[in-house]
Amino acid sequence: MKTFRIANIPGDGIGKEVVPAATEVLNALAEVHGGLKFEFTEFPWSCEYYLEHGQMMPDDGLEQLKDFDSIFLGAVGNLQLVPDHISLWGLLIKIRREFEQVINIRPAKLMDGVRSPLVNPKDFDLIVVRENSEGEYSSIGGNIYKDEDEIAIQNAIFSRKASERAMRYAFELAAKRGKHVTSATKSNGIIYSMPFWDKVFKEVSKDYPEITTDSQHIDALAAFFVTHPDKFDVVVASNLFGDILTDLGAAIMGSIGIAPAANINVNGKYPSMFEPVHGSAPDILGKGIANPIGQIWTAKMMLDHFGEEELGTTLLDIVESVTRDGYLTPDIGGTNTTKEVTDEIIKRIKDLGKLNADEETTGYSKV
Repeated sequence: MKTFRIANIPGDGIGKEVVPAATEVLNALAEVHGGLKFEFTEFPWSCEYYLEHGQMMPDDGLEQLKDFDSIFLGAVGNLQLVPDHISLWGLLIKIRREFEQVINIRPAKLMDGVRSPLVNPKDFDLIVVRENSEGEYSSIGGNIYKDEDEIAIQNAIFSRKASERAMRYAFELAAKRGKHVTSATKSNGIIYSMPFWDKVFKEVSKDYPEITTDSQHIDALAAFFVTHPDKFDVVVASNLFGDILTDLGAAIMGSIGIAPAANINVNGKYPSMFEPVHGSAPDILGKGIANPIGQIWTAKMMLDHFGEEELGTTLLDIVESVTRDGYLTPDIGGTNTTKEVTDEIIKRIKDLGKLNADEETTGYSKV
């Protein structure tokens, strides 16, 4: 039996509601699958933890996390308690950077039963590969002078190594999908880093002759996400551009509450981290209406990362069967609670498990 050790960090706000929901779903999958097991360890690190301890995680927090197979994160941030630059850099970004989670991937697709705000979304199914370690989010710069002479300097760092790594990841992913990669650029306005990005993309693309490519300026690309999202397969982008495009991808799906993400460590030295795109949503905390699908879809991405792609596909198919049948939380036009949606997903997992068990008399079948 395969056993996966997972560090659960529910974090802030609705993370404390959707992480337990997704954990129940994973346990149900393991129960009916029979060949794998999840061992969850929960860590209380959050803005509330910061108020009590003066830090978002203990000094040895990364040491505590490093031997897990993955990190399952809910949400980070509560502006009423802690400024974002403290909460994010003290937990989320700290883990990303120090665990070398250099790639961020976020899919966006038209889900059955979920109404997109687009008039004619067609049947889009795309994934954004975001360089996750440097670019515009590099912590290099500073402030000088005061009052009307004050100057803030923020340096964007683009290395060949990191840019090429993200691009190759995108090409490898496209080879399993629609065999097309779009590069997000802005070389007509950013005169050093973006022409460099374009040059590296052109060089890398020569190693993948079976993959078609195009390069789009970020402003036009954002517009095309709205007008023609179905034209895209894999999009590769810098840290900032990828961040913007993936939130837009969540919006065109119908709600940021259903969008997943993965922060990938590609060298195997540290665990990868899986988190939904939505924030802590303190305005709906405690109401029982948080959408669990973003966290559950994130669990699907974690299964894929473990090599359990068939099981991950089964899970997403079950989620879409639930939304197709109208089990929807208020953010996507329904009236169901977090628990009702989660319970229905678990019920269908177990129903499929019973069906597979019945079929074992004629041949092996599994969830």
